[in-house]
Amino acid sequence: MTKAKIYGTDGKTNGEIELPKVFDTPFRPDVIRKNFNAIRSNKRHTYGSDPKAGCKHATASAGKGRGMSRVPRLTQGQRGALAPCVVGGRRAHPPKVERNWFEKINKKEKQLARNSALAATSKKEIVAERGHKFDDKVNFPIVVDDKFEKITKTKDMIDALDKIGVYDDVLRATNGKHIRAGRGKMRGRRYKTPKSILIVTTKDEVEKSSRNLTGIDVIKPKDINVEYLAPGGDAGRLTIFTKSAISEIGGSK
Repeated sequence: MTKAKIYGTDGKTNGEIELPKVFDTPFRPDVIRKNFNAIRSNKRHTYGSDPKAGCKHATASAGKGRGMSRVPRLTQGQRGALAPCVVGGRRAHPPKVERNWFEKINKKEKQLARNSALAATSKKEIVAERGHKFDDKVNFPIVVDDKFEKITKTKDMIDALDKIGVYDDVLRATNGKHIRAGRGKMRGRRYKTPKSILIVTTKDEVEKSSRNLTGIDVIKPKDINVEYLAPGGDAGRLTIFTKSAISEIGGSK
């Protein structure tokens, strides 16, 4: 079986651990992308326009035989209305509330996507290709001892990440935060923030110490899915596993 080095909070290696077989799963970016799209599609809320939008004017058509277009016009004027081809008219094919956005995906296909995305976190070249910044001396997958789970202060978390050699990725996410282009900035999503490190742990304390660090997500082994491992459908997220989390992943199917 493949082994990985275990890092301490001081950045030094202090042993090895056998990796579960899931880390030997072949890389399947097509299946990962399909699963990611299904997850995002199933989170969509139904939406649609008012069925009477653009149809509330008092209009009448001149009819044929008058040598003019038969576009409906306002009864109190000559301006066109109601028709899809005029300003202020209805839409020809508006979004409808009854549309079903749900996408199905096979159970084994979903499992393959999750396992493949998990295995991709152990491939240095795939993680680097995704744009993450880290020290060249870092060994993948990044496994830390269980003392990491007891870190409760942000300054201690920064110090540990810096000694392991991955804190540069947090700085990349911080510097990459920017104002969104387009109308979205008026709708409660003004900023776009890059994803940084994913921490897989069995305890909740790490959440407290990393919540103020840009782009970091903290999850438990049972919550691992493609949305965390491959944001945007692109596999190879920079991920830190605790020793206990690796053992729990090895025990799950």
